[in-house]
Amino acid sequence: MSFKRDKMFYKFSLYGFLKNLRFFDPFMILFFREMGLSFLAIGTLYAIRDLSTNFLEIPTGIYADAFGRRKSMIMAFISYITSFVFFYLLRGYYFYALAMVLFAFGDAFRSGTHKALILEYLRINKMEDVKVEYYGHTRSASQMGSAISSLIAAGLVFYSGSYRYIFIASTVPYLLDLINLSTYPKELDGELAKVQKGTILKQMRSTLKNFIGIFTDFKAMTAILNSSTFSSFFKVTKEYLQPILKMFALSLPIFVVMSSQKRTSLIVGIVYFIIYLLTSFASRYASKISKRFKNLPTAINVTYIIGAVFLSIAGISTRYHIQLLSIAFFLVIYVLENFRKPMNVSIISDMISHKTMASGLSVESQVTTTTMALSAPILGALADRFGVGLALTIFGGIMLIVSFFVKIKKINNT
Repeated sequence: MSFKRDKMFYKFSLYGFLKNLRFFDPFMILFFREMGLSFLAIGTLYAIRDLSTNFLEIPTGIYADAFGRRKSMIMAFISYITSFVFFYLLRGYYFYALAMVLFAFGDAFRSGTHKALILEYLRINKMEDVKVEYYGHTRSASQMGSAISSLIAAGLVFYSGSYRYIFIASTVPYLLDLINLSTYPKELDGELAKVQKGTILKQMRSTLKNFIGIFTDFKAMTAILNSSTFSSFFKVTKEYLQPILKMFALSLPIFVVMSSQKRTSLIVGIVYFIIYLLTSFASRYASKISKRFKNLPTAINVTYIIGAVFLSIAGISTRYHIQLLSIAFFLVIYVLENFRKPMNVSIISDMISHKTMASGLSVESQVTTTTMALSAPILGALADRFGVGLALTIFGGIMLIVSFFVKIKKINNT
């Protein structure tokens, strides 16, 4: 490995590990379905979350650059924890919508900010040449957290017989991550955190100007759109693996004496553990995989097309009740997303000033949430009307068309 494993590397890795101990992730749609919600209603809840995040992206990104990225992260985790408590205590569509808004506050304060902390650390320590490797290894810890989380979540559902407890249990690792974040050094806040009071408004105007300038940079926006559209298609469709896993679990001629919820929890826990174990390795070796291609843009473009084709095949497999094949293709899509993330962060960071890195990465997140907000209700309505399989097939086809419009061209430093 070409970089040092110092104290901050382990803190960054611990952050990702704890952040991904979100025990509700493998069961979110199943939780909503158990509460009697249609796929369309679930889609609108995700849209509420994403639109709220989108609305807050610009002010929170500017806040992070101008006043402190660490403070932004702490506010994010307080919002998350409050959201988890609401999901646990309250029931009903409107209460869930409120919890989603609180979750959106967390996402808005966090999105792009922790990546900016890592990239600032690499810049200060003159380690920018190992961005893909370094970020890939810290993201690997995040995916390992998701792997462990899926097993713990399955155990909680199996023994409690309820999905509600996974929300309150998620507050524990998030409180621990709050403590971890509070130990990050002040220098990672970046130059804008050190401005004098009399120049704050001037600095904010400068930050906003640079932020808007990102939208006028064609190459930077193409890279951002490539990353954000793939991620949005992935994030919107990946949740539908849960009902596929439920159908698969109930079709197996084993554990028939158990309740459907317990059988489902076992299969969901095992499958998600395998998925996140593989995505952990995918993030870790993203740099090596990217070097097998002619250049970084080629690696990003090719993996986009593969992801679109595999999503379509996963949908067709689901429609014809070949759940095992559908699960396998979803597994590959998860791996592709985690190959791509470190590569996308690297290529985007090459095009954006380190001074506005949090804002720049928030643009990427903002486009992602906008696309998700538009897509989630549509996918939900399609799933209600035509079934999950055909809905996924349609989205895979749309994703393939989009891939030709967000193709990244070779740049000098890649």
